[in-house]
Amino acid sequence: MMRSLWAGVSGLQSHQIAMDVESNNIANVNTNGFKYSRANFGDLLSQTSKIATAPQGGLGGKNPMQIGLGTSIQNVSHIFSQGSVQNTDKNTDVAIQGDGFFIVSGDGGKTQKFTRAGDFKFDANGNFVDNNGYIVQGWVRDPDTNQIDSTAPIQDINIPPGLTTPANATTFIQLKANLNSGDTIVNKAPTYPLDSTNGLGANEKTDDMGVLFNGNGEAFNLQPPVGGVGGQGVKVSFDNGANTVLFRYTDDPAQVTDPTNTTDGSTNYFRTTEDLRRQLQDLAQVQSSTAEVTVNEEGKFQLSNSGAGGNDLTISVESIVDDNTQENPLFTQAIGSLSGLLPADTTSVKLSQPITAAVHSSSIDVFDSLGTKHTVRFDFRKTGFTATGGTSWTYTVSVPQPGTIAGAIAPNENILEGGTIDFNSDGSLAQYNPPGITYTANNGSAPNQQIDFKFGTINGFDGITSYDSESSTAGISQDGFPGGDLVGIRIDQSGTLIGSFSNGRSFGLAQIAMAKFANNEGLMSDGGNIFIQSANSGDPIIGKANSGGRGFINSSSLEMSNVDLSRSLTQLIVVQRGYQANSKTITTSDQMLQTLLQLKQ
Repeated sequence: MMRSLWAGVSGLQSHQIAMDVESNNIANVNTNGFKYSRANFGDLLSQTSKIATAPQGGLGGKNPMQIGLGTSIQNVSHIFSQGSVQNTDKNTDVAIQGDGFFIVSGDGGKTQKFTRAGDFKFDANGNFVDNNGYIVQGWVRDPDTNQIDSTAPIQDINIPPGLTTPANATTFIQLKANLNSGDTIVNKAPTYPLDSTNGLGANEKTDDMGVLFNGNGEAFNLQPPVGGVGGQGVKVSFDNGANTVLFRYTDDPAQVTDPTNTTDGSTNYFRTTEDLRRQLQDLAQVQSSTAEVTVNEEGKFQLSNSGAGGNDLTISVESIVDDNTQENPLFTQAIGSLSGLLPADTTSVKLSQPITAAVHSSSIDVFDSLGTKHTVRFDFRKTGFTATGGTSWTYTVSVPQPGTIAGAIAPNENILEGGTIDFNSDGSLAQYNPPGITYTANNGSAPNQQIDFKFGTINGFDGITSYDSESSTAGISQDGFPGGDLVGIRIDQSGTLIGSFSNGRSFGLAQIAMAKFANNEGLMSDGGNIFIQSANSGDPIIGKANSGGRGFINSSSLEMSNVDLSRSLTQLIVVQRGYQANSKTITTSDQMLQTLLQLKQ
């Protein structure tokens, strides 16, 4: 009889504990990162009145007779199911989606505590803290390497207020573009620009004339001599046919004729626009000492004869057609516009058609060690074909004055000429030179700044190519930037705190560490949404978010409590009914005892 009383009492006690647990769950329904608990009932040791017997002889076996002595709460389990994630307007709020815990510490990392509540903020000293004032643990950017080493020991995350980033000098320029390999081009320019002092392109007089274009962008590709004989060109005379010179193209600088060669019936070999201009002028001056040939801003040869004491000029131009030469009508037509009478002592001039080259330009701003911006310009010019059939180009690199480029020739030390870039017959990059420049801004920044060119992989298509399509720049980039002030912080899925600076740069400043345990339910609650390690939780396994079984991080979000009110309120009813039933056990047992006591009356 007394056993039923004590069983009822144990039931009341256990259900009271269950009520306490469920009340705590409901109280924390709005606690960020809270994990609800569950009271687990277990029966007490049963009193054995009769033991079990095995079957023997003609008798069957008998089961044991045991009387239970009540119930108890064996343990209270934390249920670490995922709470719902709610977006917030605070960029330092973070929520874990999946397994794992944030690590916080109040003593510089000597004692580690763990939490799922990611309501973090920065204090006055730049410490990244939770609502208890504990500092979030992780890895901070190394100022020497500018990297975050997630294999290093964790430490307090601290980002000093007023953080600035120094300027970073440009170390490379990466260019992805196409240089037109076709016979019709859109991007064209005079074979060399005018120079302010002498009317000639002083910076580009040595440009090869192997591939030229008329004003409509149609190519008249000049072919070099075969075996030292021939070469495409024209016949020109300045005295009504009495003194005719053959002008032929060559790709060999050593074969270029002395411009003063004006012997009737001779052959002059030219390689550049400047070679041809000088040779034409010398021939014209045999007839009229005041004759002058220049190149105007449109790329036209301009013949003038306005000086006093000169003679009238009668110019005739015709194609060279012989056993060694194929006719090039476009080139003859271009030079042929000079034909006709040009009297002396007049201001009139004779003009050829435009003689242009395929060109393409790209530019980008680079930065010196002070963070000052300078524009680097690339001017590409088509010059001919390689032995394998691909196109060949030259390029010029220029920077603003007073900046200088090592190797540039005075007085234009801000312009580096003579760059070459060749392509294979499939349009892939074959070679380019120089591979970069050594730049000095002459403004107090560090001199001899090395800037490498990344034009692509040799024999590859990942940089500059040469297809039969319009020349264009698909992308150009560099790695320099000016100094800047920290203006904002955001957090990505790996837990990296990315700083945004006033110079437009963004990079990781720190990374939040995460811990996982072999047995989450073995953790002990320490109040304030904090768990601490216990003997049965296992040691924390620390690493980056979204790796090693750890969940990923949602920024501007908080994990809500995983308490399900519908389940909790239903559980309250279940616990209440259990408590009532156990109280009924006690009152019923009491009534039976009263009946027993009344037997003696």
